Amino acid sequence: MKLIPIIADAWKMDGGVAFGVVPKSIWQKIYPTDENNLLNIVDRCLLIDTVERRILIDAGMGRKRIDKYYHHRYLDSAVSLEKSLAEKGYQPGDITDVMLTHLHDDHVGGATKLNESGEVSLAFPNATYWCSEAQWGWAIHPNKREAASYFPDNLWPLHDSGRLKFIESDCEFIPGIDLRMYNGHTIGQIIPFIKSANRTIVYMGDFVATAANIPIPYIPAVDIQPLVSMDEKSEFLAEAIREDYTLFFEHDFYNECCKVIETPKGFSSGKKFKISEIANF
Repeated sequence: MKLIPIIADAWKMDGGVAFGVVPKSIWQKIYPTDENNLLNIVDRCLLIDTVERRILIDAGMGRKRIDKYYHHRYLDSAVSLEKSLAEKGYQPGDITDVMLTHLHDDHVGGATKLNESGEVSLAFPNATYWCSEAQWGWAIHPNKREAASYFPDNLWPLHDSGRLKFIESDCEFIPGIDLRMYNGHTIGQIIPFIKSANRTIVYMGDFVATAANIPIPYIPAVDIQPLVSMDEKSEFLAEAIREDYTLFFEHDFYNECCKVIETPKGFSSGKKFKISEIANF
């Protein structure tokens, strides 16, 4: 099993969005910001190549919106999902499965594209697409808080293609990949646990977006149930220490992976490293 990081997007996020009620005077010590209070962010997908299947976790934001939308996100036009795949020796047609942690635009937008006729088509024509049934129901009937993150042209083309399948509950997806659902950030967010005989790597999605978000109070302002997020994170981080999990970050510009440690002040990031430094997965 090969684990291959794929950078779909590089962009910027407001620091207050990323860290919620935690003051800038505190969080800026562990995650740099520019003069406009903006943070460097990536959409770091993960390609799992088992030989029999090539499973892509999340798909970035894609390029279906008008230029103004990406301008407000300070999107780096030199970075794209298709380009990053090609740099690793893969083409969109090679992907057999796309696992969507949830259906916010920066996670699902790249699962579809505009074809030459300007119509929305599947970006991965041979893939089966997966998301949780709970998240799908939440996305097609969006609440006022999240509505701006759910675009119909990200959702219905997947559904109408017949290639979208639903995960109903925590399960083993395939041998070596377990899926769990968490509800603090959004309902039914899927978090993959990728296991070998030697270690477990957890793809963090928006559950813990960056290494700087590990301390319990560091909950993004966009989480719909911040108290649930805190409880879920507390339980998970204790387990991560106990079971020696490696956390793989989707949005951390600076850190790909880390371990978790507990200090007198609470949970924090430990050793930081790249997934390529892990041998014999």
